Amino acid sequence: MAGKTPLTSAERADCDETTSLAEASRAFARIACLSFGGPAGQIAVMHRILVEEKRWIGEDRFLHALNFCMLLPGPEAQQLATYCGWLLHRTLGGLVAGLLFVLPGFLAMMALSIVYGTYGDVAIVAALFLGLKAAVVAIVLQAVIRIGGRALKNGGMIGIAALAFVAIFAFDVPFPLIVAAAGLAGLIGQRMGHPAFATAGTFGHGHQAGEDGGAGQDQTGSDAHAMAARPSTRSAFLTAGVCLALWLLPTAAIFLLLGADDVFTQIAVFFSKMAVVTFGGAYAVLAYVAQEAVGTYGWMRPGEMMDGLGLAETTPGPLIMVTQFVGYLAAFREPGSFNPYLAGVLGACLTTWVTFAPCFLWIFAGAPFVERLRSNRALSAALSAITAAVVGVILNLAVWFALHVLFSRIAAVERFGLSLDVPDLSSLDPLALALVVVAAAAIFLLRLGMLATLALCAAGSAGAFALGL
Repeated sequence: MAGKTPLTSAERADCDETTSLAEASRAFARIACLSFGGPAGQIAVMHRILVEEKRWIGEDRFLHALNFCMLLPGPEAQQLATYCGWLLHRTLGGLVAGLLFVLPGFLAMMALSIVYGTYGDVAIVAALFLGLKAAVVAIVLQAVIRIGGRALKNGGMIGIAALAFVAIFAFDVPFPLIVAAAGLAGLIGQRMGHPAFATAGTFGHGHQAGEDGGAGQDQTGSDAHAMAARPSTRSAFLTAGVCLALWLLPTAAIFLLLGADDVFTQIAVFFSKMAVVTFGGAYAVLAYVAQEAVGTYGWMRPGEMMDGLGLAETTPGPLIMVTQFVGYLAAFREPGSFNPYLAGVLGACLTTWVTFAPCFLWIFAGAPFVERLRSNRALSAALSAITAAVVGVILNLAVWFALHVLFSRIAAVERFGLSLDVPDLSSLDPLALALVVVAAAAIFLLRLGMLATLALCAAGSAGAFALGL
């Protein structure tokens, strides 16, 4: 696809040439298996494959989808995958992309949860995945540079990105507040005719309206494939209604059959509530989840939440998969009439279901309206500002991830209104540093592909582990 000539809007209006669902499924499965490094790493991998390599979705449209997903509760990267799948193949494409994005992490976390519940020690996993995490640090850095270079087109946007980074990194400002402030700045700037927002007529930079007055041609000319997705409002609401029923009816049935005090009812109700308040990603609610799981419900012992987070960070998929670990231990330790292992598996499956079912609801209900508003001048200015803020947020995620890969001890320092994660320099992992340097050299100097870089670093890490380094 990379060599195709961009289509005119007239050609695109009649274009029925799309990538096949099977080919898209393979791409999303590949994204899922490589989605290490939390939201920053996952967004970087998705951008690399869908926008740059396959050219199925244009840069502006990808950022437009990312902005919407960052506004939603739940794991933004999984929702972005669902949105991208929806763009390519409507509801079926969204379901396939969203489910595939979760599947590798779900299977890995299930296996690790079983091992942890039985033996309580899975340190070997961290060693085996160190190389992959080191490579993701370089991949994330590349994504920040590329996305930032295309989204930050003027001083105003650069300023918004910088302020967003400082706000979340140094002052721990809640992510929804950053997004709201950026959107408001965009609206005000557009109304006042500020040069930074005056050119944001339709969403993105350099995006022109098509002849039909709707979505136009992105700079990359890659959205011919995404034109297949034009579902009706009625279809969107019908699909959203089905998702809502699939989410809430099982929870209601468990409550009626088992009662309010049963561990499965507690899991279903608690994590259903979590699914609608997890703005800003997994870290925004992990402390609360740990507090409730340990103090209120007694599902876990102190410190086990960090063990679960460590497991989630070494596996592909959203970091919110740590809730699956919590659900497994809760049911494993209170199995009732079930075999403990069967109860644990059921608890993990139930937790995953009520955590991710709402994600499909948000996308299928909201994406059609978000797509139709791409040509709205005021909204586009607001979303352009949010895009800039998101670059700052992704940079913060990248820095956070890099610190936790390179250092084993991070201290939270709170002084004079600042809230900073400061690494203990003596805890620097020389092997991790060496692998990050190798990955950066492979990507920026040798121009190796993502798979080659991942394989190189994984091999290096495995070799060091075998040698006892």
